[in-house]
Amino acid sequence: MVIMGRVAGAHGIQGWVKVQPYTDELDGLVDYSTWWLGNEQQGWRELDVLKSAVQGKSVVAQVMGCHDRNTAEKYKGLLIAVPRNRLPQPSEDEYYWSDLIGLDVVSLGGEPLGKVENLLDTGANQVLCVRGAEKEILIPFIAQVIEQVDLDGKIIRADWAADY
Repeated sequence: MVIMGRVAGAHGIQGWVKVQPYTDELDGLVDYSTWWLGNEQQGWRELDVLKSAVQGKSVVAQVMGCHDRNTAEKYKGLLIAVPRNRLPQPSEDEYYWSDLIGLDVVSLGGEPLGKVENLLDTGANQVLCVRGAEKEILIPFIAQVIEQVDLDGKIIRADWAADY
């Protein structure tokens, strides 16, 4: 499974949900007629998507079995995933965010900076949110900073230091 977004809350009174997509293109989720909703604590369940559309910087969707606002509110905070085999292969030097989460980040000098907990999209570029031993470090995910992403070795080498 690849995490593609998060339910931000209910949308309207007819059971629609508002989704914060984790995709490069806002309409990336709209192409899938089935989503998996859940998280590590609650497990995952497959849901059919009846309708979906891009609205502003979000996606709104109506999923099977969700007919009112109260039910939609129960989905708030759940992650949305799709099976990896349904996704196109990323091209060279492109990565799915879910592949980067959990990787260790080290400086070019070998100093451990922490683990990737999340990513942010600032509009200009993506930013790695790295949890170090003492604090969170924000590292731009750009070619001038990221020297290597080794998915097999589960490590990212960055031209960065913990005190930046």
